[in-house]
Amino acid sequence: MIAMKWLVVSVGFFLIGFWSSLSTAEWGKPLGGAYDGAEGKPRMVTPAPAELGSDERATMAVFERATKSVVFIANTAIQRDPWSFNLFEAPQGSGSGFVWNKQGHIVTNFHVVYGANSITVTLADRTEHKATLIGADPDHDVAVLQIRAPEETLSPLTVGTSNDLRVGQKVLAIGNPFGLDHTLTTGVVSALGRTIKSLSDRTIEGVIQTDAAINPGNSGGPLLDSAGRLIGVNTQIVSPSGAFAGIGFAVPVDTVNRIVPELIKHGKLIRPGLGVSLVPDAMAKRWGVKGLIIGKVSRGSGAEQAGLKGARETVTGRVELGDIITAINGKPVGTLDELMDVMEQHKVNDRVTVEILRGTRHERVPVTLQAVN
Repeated sequence: MIAMKWLVVSVGFFLIGFWSSLSTAEWGKPLGGAYDGAEGKPRMVTPAPAELGSDERATMAVFERATKSVVFIANTAIQRDPWSFNLFEAPQGSGSGFVWNKQGHIVTNFHVVYGANSITVTLADRTEHKATLIGADPDHDVAVLQIRAPEETLSPLTVGTSNDLRVGQKVLAIGNPFGLDHTLTTGVVSALGRTIKSLSDRTIEGVIQTDAAINPGNSGGPLLDSAGRLIGVNTQIVSPSGAFAGIGFAVPVDTVNRIVPELIKHGKLIRPGLGVSLVPDAMAKRWGVKGLIIGKVSRGSGAEQAGLKGARETVTGRVELGDIITAINGKPVGTLDELMDVMEQHKVNDRVTVEILRGTRHERVPVTLQAVN
């Protein structure tokens, strides 16, 4: 019993000696930690950040460069108050765009600015500028605006090509979805050569399909390759809900690069044509005719010089069909849409071979294309 008491007393003295040997400055120090010799405070060791991959660094660099070129576009329209009949400006929509050149030309979708009475462009430095609509091509959903801004604030995108794109190639989309500032999404080229309908119900050929998220507000923004070069203009999505569902479309840059200079120079796209007016497709279908029925040949046109004939009304009031166009340069054309697609592959003053049905005879006629509205 006495031995047990001496054991307890000994342990107690040992503990008191141990704790008294600790200075008050040592309280709260982590075991095994590093200390600052000057103040005796624990030195916090920040863990080294995980190394970023080369692909991540490249994507970040592209985003930092490209955002200087991407703009936010607000579209307002004049409306009338139904009670007071006063006129006022109301927001009609918004979208994205990008700087084309140092002269202040901005490229976007036609549907972003459609019906606008006033357009405001916000640059990356958050300065706002009133924009003028220079030209538009509804058939390809492309429009060109112009703003007056100092050249040093304008950073044009590098224009690439779209004819050498491959499915699986990485792409980046930058825009202002739902009004959010400069959002980046990434994905791949999902398919090439798609066709979509524009606001004018014309078919846009050679469209790029991508799984890079495109949402409302992204329209008109750039689709870039991994080097930051422009390869398309984001235009549409396929979605049952109205939000992105994995399928987005972009007008290929080769098409944009052909249209934009024309819009800047002429305010509209100068198209090549045969110099004829055609009977509507629905009427030709109702008559059971396969091909394009020439309704009228314009005077002085390449079609007139080539001897093409239009429909005419007989003395009895009956319509007598003229020539029926069946192919251009060997490519069959059965609708106006198909004819326009073929014409887009040519320029004014190009010479094409037009295959026609004249009565019961098939003939080939060379025609020089001319500028048409």
